[in-house]
Amino acid sequence: MADALWTAREIAAATGGSVEADFDATGVSIDTRTVEPGDLFVALAGARDGHEFVGQAFSKGAVGALVSQAVDGPAVAVADTFKALEALGVAARKRASQARRGAVTGSVGKTSVTQAIRAGLKLAGRAHSSVKSYNNHIGVPLTLARMPRDTQRAVFEIGMNHADEIAPLSEMVRPHAVAITTVGPVHTENFADGEQGVARAKAEIFAGLEPGGVAVLNADNVWFDYLAGEARKAGAKVLSFGSGDACDARLIDFQLDGGHAVVQARVHGKAVDFPILQTGFHWGPNSMCVLLMLEALGVDLGDGLAALGSFEPLEGRGAESEVRLSGGAFTLVDESYNANPISMAAAIASLGARKAAGRRLVALTDMLELGPLAAEYHAALAEPLAAASIDRAYCAGPLMKSLWDALPSTRRGGYAETAAELAPQIARAVEPGDLVMVKGSNGSKAGAVTAALKALDVRSAGSV
Repeated sequence: MADALWTAREIAAATGGSVEADFDATGVSIDTRTVEPGDLFVALAGARDGHEFVGQAFSKGAVGALVSQAVDGPAVAVADTFKALEALGVAARKRASQARRGAVTGSVGKTSVTQAIRAGLKLAGRAHSSVKSYNNHIGVPLTLARMPRDTQRAVFEIGMNHADEIAPLSEMVRPHAVAITTVGPVHTENFADGEQGVARAKAEIFAGLEPGGVAVLNADNVWFDYLAGEARKAGAKVLSFGSGDACDARLIDFQLDGGHAVVQARVHGKAVDFPILQTGFHWGPNSMCVLLMLEALGVDLGDGLAALGSFEPLEGRGAESEVRLSGGAFTLVDESYNANPISMAAAIASLGARKAAGRRLVALTDMLELGPLAAEYHAALAEPLAAASIDRAYCAGPLMKSLWDALPSTRRGGYAETAAELAPQIARAVEPGDLVMVKGSNGSKAGAVTAALKALDVRSAGSV
């Protein structure tokens, strides 16, 4: 059996709970769909009360539960399971006091940057990190609670939809280094002062920064001076990345080469050229951010470059696949996990720079939470589509109707009210040699279009 992550008595000591029966847990879960044998199951309240699923968790191999009601099985009883999860996370951080911790936020790219940092941390020793996009008021304490006591380095993703959400999570993590990938018009419907409010909310990540900590910031972003000022008020040393001469990590060039790219840069004045398995232009500055964060967490440049060189695009965030049709194959770029005006423009420009044997097609679904300017942001995508010489745009959703109306007839591929209705339109149109990108907000179901295009693969249908 693996070493215990938590004993029942340690859980009780951390949470102020009472031990109903002894057990040793090797993991922590809040979802019976992902329970592994040996896990502690935390019964959180939600749309359904987690206590309803304790029996199911035990049947899947959970060895104990953290509960606020009586259950059949080994458990630690507490007054409030959510507060207990937070307390467990803080206890995990304190017992792994040797670990250097990083935290990443930003309007675009925080999940990919966090996972790329994780890849570098793993090369340097015992590492821990967020999984997927576990970046909210539940995901952050859960990630902390899962941190082994012998962790040397860890990185956490921290997100927000509203003000005052990042600060308490930063104070929970107490990072030694933080990064803000960029600030842009994302979640602006939740801020009366728009993008300025978003910048202020992102600056909350400095709230928990350890004394003498490092802030890695995007010097090409219009909010750099504001963020740098807020970081220095918090006692941080500011490291910058971007295209300017004064940047600590300066991006010189980003050249596409088939299904990957070559980055040319200078890090603290030292010239470095390295390949990456990414094709999006945003991976130029992302790479600079990753290298500075790894440096701040005690990882040498060689390990950082090796990690970036082998880091593959995440599902829904630029992952590519070849879809085989009866007459040949087309390339599918899956950007269906999320979208905002910044990432849309970058992804479209990247697609336009790619060589394609056939046409360049895009399937775009609504970008959400953009507030009163949402229609304008969508219509404005007509310009980057033209600049990138995209052959056909397929649009889905009431907001994307603004883009559809702004497109010339020569660039119109198809329009539908929903992603599910759009999917068969582009599925019928795609041909061998085409380069196809799907992008949209997760809430507007862009993934349905990706799934429909992947289903065209003759190999998945058992054909030869």
